[in-house]
Amino acid sequence: MVELVKVTSSDIIALQALSRQTFFETFAAENTPANMQSFLNKAFQEEGLLEEINNPHSVFYFAKAGDNIIGYLKINTGPAQTELQEEDGLEVERIYVLKEFQGQKAGKLMLDKALQIGRERNAAYIWLGVWEKNIKAISFYSKNGFIAFSSHIFRFGDEDQTDIMMKLEL
Repeated sequence: MVELVKVTSSDIIALQALSRQTFFETFAAENTPANMQSFLNKAFQEEGLLEEINNPHSVFYFAKAGDNIIGYLKINTGPAQTELQEEDGLEVERIYVLKEFQGQKAGKLMLDKALQIGRERNAAYIWLGVWEKNIKAISFYSKNGFIAFSSHIFRFGDEDQTDIMMKLEL
């Protein structure tokens, strides 16, 4: 059974390790080692993650199976959103599950939590960005009612990559 637990600043080391591992598992095969290492070192620094945890417009949840932390969710509202930043929107910035635990509905549980929070906040929609080469994630979000509405460039090391922006009206 998987449960969600809110992340606090005292969880920073676990969040950092999980963030690095899940990102690497998800994207290393499609990217150069240099770009991957550069991104991991920059994006998941302890100081930066602490700022994100302590931002009142962001919230993190761990997905736990027993004593194991198997994934995490990050939600942004208002000015914490990476792009749209509209008050009636909610961004799902990250949903990651360790490879060995995929297929156990943890991703769906985290997405459902984001939907619940969106409805509680009277959000008009939930949106996210997903790399165009992450077919598994695009399929997951599509099956859950998200539709593509735009795209943006995501700078990854020395390379520009395209993220598909997807939205679900609530």
